[in-house]
Amino acid sequence: MPPTVFQTSPARPAPLRPGGVLVWLRLNLFADTPTTLATLLLGALLLWKLPGLLDWALWNAHWRPDAEACHAALNGTSNGACWGVVSAKYRLILLGRYPFEAQWRPLTATLLLLALLVASCVRAFWRPWLGALWVAVLAVFFGLMHGGFAGLTRVETDLWGGLPLTLLLSTLSIALAFPLALLVALGRRSHLPAIRSLCTVYVELVRGVPLISVLFMASFLFPLFMPQGTRIDVLLRVLVGITLFAAAYMAEVIRGGLQAIPKGQVEAAATLGLSYWQTQRRIVLPQALAIVVPGLVNNFIGIFKDTSLVTIVSLYELTGALGLALNSDADWRAYKIEGYLFIALIYVVFCFAMSRYNQWVEKQVTPGSAR
Repeated sequence: MPPTVFQTSPARPAPLRPGGVLVWLRLNLFADTPTTLATLLLGALLLWKLPGLLDWALWNAHWRPDAEACHAALNGTSNGACWGVVSAKYRLILLGRYPFEAQWRPLTATLLLLALLVASCVRAFWRPWLGALWVAVLAVFFGLMHGGFAGLTRVETDLWGGLPLTLLLSTLSIALAFPLALLVALGRRSHLPAIRSLCTVYVELVRGVPLISVLFMASFLFPLFMPQGTRIDVLLRVLVGITLFAAAYMAEVIRGGLQAIPKGQVEAAATLGLSYWQTQRRIVLPQALAIVVPGLVNNFIGIFKDTSLVTIVSLYELTGALGLALNSDADWRAYKIEGYLFIALIYVVFCFAMSRYNQWVEKQVTPGSAR
């Protein structure tokens, strides 16, 4: 009997996922009865309110910094938003009380910091020299903002404000809180009772009070415990307070990732002769941090928005600078809605960028994900 000859079939192309607008609408907006009802209800609400909103925000809006035209709109003769308040007060909103003639300095410093943040998010720049670049850019940032050398006038930190202050506080607090949170999360899982108790007390104590209380203590109570004549800059005190507060919450996020790692992997590393720190660096932390990427980015977004609370200690970031700009001018005091919508747009842009970057990082660290 002749041997059976098997012939391989030609490879078939992978099935294509159905696409198109109609398929997207059916899957996302009309998948089932509750989804369809919600879509119809929200669609009817948009059709009812959207024309009036567009009339107010765009078609009948006043864009020029003309206070009289805005007053006419406010009194009902011309129903429209007054975006002229942004045109008239954008310098004070974005840069705070920084001296007008030197405002090129915070503008340059902010652009440098933003360029550094963008570069740090690009894989091509993940090189050993990136840390040195951070040190250099931050040194230039503080040099430009503070001045006092090379002919630059000295500007004290209590005059810093607006977007530069928001970016500075959020960037430095995130950068400083992450390594501290990592150590605290490891400390809470330590087998040494003293370290574990100390880390637990720190986390529970900080999480038990609101950030406003931490800022008050850092700004007003902490100097009372310092030797007479010793003065610590308020910006530094606030930065330390935000960092300690953020690290406590971040530590719990990281601890959740550490607990998700099977104990058998740690035991296997011990049998291979790896030390505690080698096990954490090579096996545990890479997996734990990949698990908690969404939680960490959510924490970063929260820190960025929480910087608005520093207004209570007389540091005028975006929201504080807006209040300073409008409350001091009777002509524009009535148009806070337009001003708050302007800074809300800034917050949305930054938070949306962080959210999209979070989705990209998740794809990079999740095995088998689409790239």
